[in-house]
Amino acid sequence: MHLLVPLAALLGIEVESITARVRNTIIVNVVMFGLALVGVVFLIVAGFLALADRYGGIYAALILAGAFIVLALAVYLGTRIGENRNRRQAAEKRKSTETSAFVTTAALTALPVVLKSPMGRAIALPAAAIGAYFLMRKQNEPKGD
Repeated sequence: MHLLVPLAALLGIEVESITARVRNTIIVNVVMFGLALVGVVFLIVAGFLALADRYGGIYAALILAGAFIVLALAVYLGTRIGENRNRRQAAEKRKSTETSAFVTTAALTALPVVLKSPMGRAIALPAAAIGAYFLMRKQNEPKGD
């Protein structure tokens, strides 16, 4: 860490101004978050008072508790669905990478044998062009969700 400050000064980066800007940004964001949180609490209290006026205190508390439990369950299910989607996409990408590595290795292994044969030289260039076309087409295809 002690090496980074002289290096930054050598490059013309003013560390003090960057740290001051980051500190001020963090302070402003914390204040905004705190004020927004207070606003949300007042909205919840106002909703509780409106429900209590209409249905009574106990039922208003039960309604709000049920609503927040349903919201928490929805957020939980949403994150689980997102994690599963990301895991599936990572597996598909890994499979695609392994497949293309296998095809590339096979092509490079067979290349000397094909080029040694007299007819292989006449076939090698068009076959390589067709193979490259199919590889590029497969990578550029839009993925449906």
